[in-house]
Amino acid sequence: MHEKTAAGSPAVVDCEQLVAVIGDAVILSDPAGAITLWNAAAERMFGFSADEAMGKSLDIIIPERQRQRHWDGYEKTMATGETRYGHDLLRVPAVHKDGHSLSIAFTVALLRGTDGAVTGIVAVVRDETARWTEERKLRRRLTELEAAAQAGVATAG
Repeated sequence: MHEKTAAGSPAVVDCEQLVAVIGDAVILSDPAGAITLWNAAAERMFGFSADEAMGKSLDIIIPERQRQRHWDGYEKTMATGETRYGHDLLRVPAVHKDGHSLSIAFTVALLRGTDGAVTGIVAVVRDETARWTEERKLRRRLTELEAAAQAGVATAG
């Protein structure tokens, strides 16, 4: 990856450092679904250290009720070399090491070897639990207000 300096000359970006310091979790898994990269943000978000996560199945962060659907899609992606999600932002539940639920948003991309075969999937993940919880409260309040308004219309008519 190359960027330009203010003077316009090429500046080399240290991708390893970028992944290490970025605020979003960066998780890479191999074709079998084993975790091969787990950055510091992933540690903070999910509670597993890199040593605990490396080599483990993605199941450590996937809620049990979501696993079959996840693995069906994962295996299809590995078999076809295509993901139907492209650059879409995906929002799904996840689970922290201590068992509490998270609401995450992420994008995925396929990594390929020189022969074009898929060598892994990278996900850039953000914890949206606070936003999701606030939106749920607002939706609940809106429903209450709409019900109260309907009740007021019914009694006025």
